[in-house]
Amino acid sequence: MPTAEATTPVPALSGQGRTVCVTGAGGFIASWLVKRLLEKGYTVRGTVRSPVDPKNDHLRALDGAADRLVLLRADLLDPESLVEAFSGCDGVFHAASPVTDDPEMMIEPAIRGTRYVMMAAADTGVKRVVFTSSIGTVYMNPYRDPNKPVDDTCWSDLEYCKNTQNWYCYAKTVAEQGAWEVARKRGLDLIVVNPVLVLGPLLQQTVNASTDHVMKYLTGSAKTYVNAAQAYVHVQDVAEAHVRVYEARDAHGRYICAESTLHRGELCRILVKLFPEYPIPTKCKDEVNPPVIGYKFTNQRLKDLGVDFVPVLQCLYETVKSLQEKGMLPVLPPKDDQDQLHKS
Repeated sequence: MPTAEATTPVPALSGQGRTVCVTGAGGFIASWLVKRLLEKGYTVRGTVRSPVDPKNDHLRALDGAADRLVLLRADLLDPESLVEAFSGCDGVFHAASPVTDDPEMMIEPAIRGTRYVMMAAADTGVKRVVFTSSIGTVYMNPYRDPNKPVDDTCWSDLEYCKNTQNWYCYAKTVAEQGAWEVARKRGLDLIVVNPVLVLGPLLQQTVNASTDHVMKYLTGSAKTYVNAAQAYVHVQDVAEAHVRVYEARDAHGRYICAESTLHRGELCRILVKLFPEYPIPTKCKDEVNPPVIGYKFTNQRLKDLGVDFVPVLQCLYETVKSLQEKGMLPVLPPKDDQDQLHKS
């Protein structure tokens, strides 16, 4: 008599027979997104600055990459290269963006590049675009009520971003608003994911800006922590969120991608508990003012799509372990052994 397993048909992978493009495929979030799309059976085109560069070897090593991943040279400021990359694609995931507060490096690629991506997607008949925006387009507003959760209806105040010289938030906000404008004019189906600070294991061989946020507290380069609070999310959850909103037929609008908020002091205390062998700061730079309280947010829209967020504690643990495994952070002896060495 055949078992139930033998008679139950294996469900087809949702991405089988479908081709999508991921811009900036070698980046932190984009690499995990490429991995998840390949796992789901998609054929993936990844745009990079140089397909032959060894720094993209981690993408070629992914399961399914040999058969279903093509790396293409494309430049956000070269519309023709984008049209070439998107031709024949069902969907586009626009994940490429610089992460810096240098206005020259941030404003042009983020704003003009996003507009070119949207126009190229419309020109090539792409069915749906998923844009990796940022929480920076949502919460930077001095006029919002701090007691109300930040949600998908909130927008950062451009004048406030300019006055505080937060060019990353400024550029991402203008870029996202520009993307919505092109989507309306060209009839494009656009969905936006707004992640908070993204942590978790690295696939690429270089430390990215968000991972450095944790690394500086482990290397001794930060002697104190600032009086600030930050929301965090696991990189795998961000990749999963992108795939979920792409595949959900009724998905629309903006999706805040966040797990929980920590004050820097709390972050450092967690790191001390998990990795006491490192010189993690225990003092706040600002010892006068009360601890800053982070903004409240709602991630309900992604939970409704089935995203089950990894707890921030696990996220921090996996980030540090990844840095150790990749040789970016020295593995130190346990605290007890260090104490014994100092005594002898």
